[in-house]
Amino acid sequence: MNNQTETLLDVLKRGREEIAKVIIGQQDVVDKSLIAIFTNNHALIEGVPGVAKTLLVRTLAHVLGCEFSRIQFTPDLMPADITGTNVFNMSSNQFTLVKGPIFTTFLLADEINRAPAKTQSALLQAMQERQVTIDRDTHQLSANFTVFATQNPIEYEGTYPLAEVQKDRFMLKISMAHPGREDELTLARRMLGKESPEATLASGAVKSVINEQTLTGLRTALDSVLVKEELMAYLVDIVRKTRAHESVLVGAGPRATQALLLSSRANAALAGRDFVTPDDIKTMATPVLEHRIILRPEFEIEGLSVAEVIQSILQEIAVPR
Repeated sequence: MNNQTETLLDVLKRGREEIAKVIIGQQDVVDKSLIAIFTNNHALIEGVPGVAKTLLVRTLAHVLGCEFSRIQFTPDLMPADITGTNVFNMSSNQFTLVKGPIFTTFLLADEINRAPAKTQSALLQAMQERQVTIDRDTHQLSANFTVFATQNPIEYEGTYPLAEVQKDRFMLKISMAHPGREDELTLARRMLGKESPEATLASGAVKSVINEQTLTGLRTALDSVLVKEELMAYLVDIVRKTRAHESVLVGAGPRATQALLLSSRANAALAGRDFVTPDDIKTMATPVLEHRIILRPEFEIEGLSVAEVIQSILQEIAVPR
């Protein structure tokens, strides 16, 4: 294990410790969020209101020394409200760019499915190319630009489903459930004192473990995480099987293959290893593939879920020895 990999593992360890001061429990959610960040990708966080989705992203930004911005998506939100616009300045007699909230490092797109497709699409160029075009002028965003989009899984009134092309831009779909009983009890006790999660973050008790420039350099450490050829073939076979499964109408594309490979390497690094195992691929298969697969209507009517299809595929594909 080289020095850069050891540095990455140390940063991940200290980052988890600092995040745990604010986010109680939810270790799996924190780990998957770190995977999205350290692979320079985006994540879709799905959870009911009140499970600390916004607080999670704010805390991640603080711990990793990055700028944070939040957009509350609503039906009347316009693309210019996200990207910004050119405004005529009377004193200088010229147009001046007023940057929108998209000019940040970590962007929380809160309740993204409440905005119509035209507004949702304002994020597409930024997510893919990390740049924004305003009035024919292209502006570069941060090299670490990361979108965390949230949506409520049980509320459909007044929402607009995400287009498949947009869902494919998200590396992971992270399901954020209610905390366990002990974690919720800990939260209740902290709320009676001065150690509520929000107060802890605001107090300065949570330290930044790196800055934005260091984050960019640390990503290269993942290149040293070994993926054997037989595991590469195993991973590709899993993704390709989603396109041939009898219950699937639309399977995962090549971008899913890339996402599963990168996230498996990052998952291995989080576990303190410099090599990928079949379990890393199995662990990341559902968060990478679930939002990319569309089932045939007759199977949906029978109550079959995408997660169940993925698990059946994992059982069908032979694990390399």
